[in-house]
Amino acid sequence: MEGIQNNKYLILITSVASLGGLLFGFDIAVISGVLPFVQKQFALSPVEEGWFVSSALIGAVIGVAFSGELSDRYGRKKLLVLAALLFFFSALGCTLIPSLFWIIGARMIGGVGIGVASIIVPLYISEISPAAIRGRLVTCYQLAVTTGILIAYLTNAALLNFTLGQHGLSADSLFYLLYVKEVWRGMFSILILPSLLFLVGLILVPESPRWLIMKGINERAISILTRITNDRKQVSIDVADISRNLKSEKGTYKELLQPGMRKALSIGLLLPFLSQFSGINAIIYYGPTILHNAGITMSNSLLSQIIFGFAIVVFTFIAIWKVDKIGRRKLYLVGTAGATISLFLTGLCFYFGYTSGILLLVSVLLFLASFAFSIGPLKFVVAGEIFPNKIRGRAMALSIMVMWIADTIVGQLTPVSLRELGTAGTFWVFSFFCLVGFFVILKMLPETKGKSLEQIEDFWKAVH
Repeated sequence: MEGIQNNKYLILITSVASLGGLLFGFDIAVISGVLPFVQKQFALSPVEEGWFVSSALIGAVIGVAFSGELSDRYGRKKLLVLAALLFFFSALGCTLIPSLFWIIGARMIGGVGIGVASIIVPLYISEISPAAIRGRLVTCYQLAVTTGILIAYLTNAALLNFTLGQHGLSADSLFYLLYVKEVWRGMFSILILPSLLFLVGLILVPESPRWLIMKGINERAISILTRITNDRKQVSIDVADISRNLKSEKGTYKELLQPGMRKALSIGLLLPFLSQFSGINAIIYYGPTILHNAGITMSNSLLSQIIFGFAIVVFTFIAIWKVDKIGRRKLYLVGTAGATISLFLTGLCFYFGYTSGILLLVSVLLFLASFAFSIGPLKFVVAGEIFPNKIRGRAMALSIMVMWIADTIVGQLTPVSLRELGTAGTFWVFSFFCLVGFFVILKMLPETKGKSLEQIEDFWKAVH
């Protein structure tokens, strides 16, 4: 374990792969600052505005649809390189292209990158991580996503402040165009540097050793695993286990319908679905609006959004700290229970009009904490662990596709729910779904901490 913890190579691999999560988080959040400027500059109709916002989501669904299949065929690393290229060209296009039509096209390309990254990054980290710290390393992906969201909020605010103070720049310069006149282009441009870092960093990381063994490239896989774990004897045992499991797999979707795997599939679909119905996106996307409607000034509500972003990042460290000690199941149960209670209390605050006191802030922060150390990261940890080697990419695609579908449903229904049920009723609905999540985990989810992916697969095969 000490050799693993001190292994700089494993830290490098995880850090580079997690950049895909940071780009994912930044890309979905930057639109909050961009939209008002694009709407004004291009005089967007409601239909055009909806298309501009949803283009990335459509791209994400496309990315999810093909990346699982391609990663099982051609490898995880090639798909990570594809995601990096898509993020880079999307950011470059949104920064420089004059036509709204092609800007939307660039947004869709970025969305495809989001879809690819949302599957392949946690899948890759899960496959390359030693069992003892796999939960911690996969959780770093969620930390990167939330950090990307926070960076988008902060850079949007910083660029706006910068723009207000610039009066002496040449109006003919590209810098003036990007960071003063059309500052929304500057917001997009921030994504160029990390996408390049991601692309260059991928040169230094290896292919997934499990995928290599699946393709019969055992010597290269053994070399990678030995460099990661510093334990050749354990590597020999692991490779033998992986090879044994692969021989018993056909790599078809029918395997997911066998009794044990059917339960694993149900978990892999339910957890991402319920995570989106916890209400996290309602707070991220509609938080300022909800607080403003409650009588809190818009400047303070935008500040609250940044505070919420910081809170999610900070509390994700709890998951990194405890996921491989307490375990997935216990942490998930504590988190869903905390989310249920905090969302119910938030609803009470709005119902009785307690929107200007500390109680509302505490209840929302309690929910963000509960989400950040359990519901948010653990769905990726669990989904990356519970599926067979030969079909893991495609099964992960199903899991993440459900997440995006649920995200779309919540995004469409939240404004309707706020209007028809009120803010209190909306938060109570989210509380109910968290309660459902608690019982799903209590009844269905086994503990997987410290077990190899092959041991987890053997467990499912033994279930009847």
